[in-house]
Amino acid sequence: MPTMTVNLVEKYCQELCDTLEKRFYEKYPNPSRDRSFTVKKGRKYYKILEDNCSAHAFVDIQTGDVFKPASWNKPAHGVRYNLLDEESREFMLKICDWAGGYLYYSR
Repeated sequence: MPTMTVNLVEKYCQELCDTLEKRFYEKYPNPSRDRSFTVKKGRKYYKILEDNCSAHAFVDIQTGDVFKPASWNKPAHGVRYNLLDEESREFMLKICDWAGGYLYYSR
């Protein structure tokens, strides 16, 4: 697995986290509690965490495929987006929301 691909996937994961936080604070400018999204690297997936306590999404380290979580440790079946595909990534970043609704099949 090329290091450059891993670095790109990690960069795009961080971009997703930043966008999710931005969208949360746009919708709730004065929230009763703060929200944060972070990236945690596992063996096969990057896990996008909300407040370091719930899984928001999983991203395959090698392919950049984005999955909805099935549980804390496991992604659901079916690729939702791909971070390495520019069109897919831009569409995802355009519609993503902090609550994760964009990860359900609807398109």
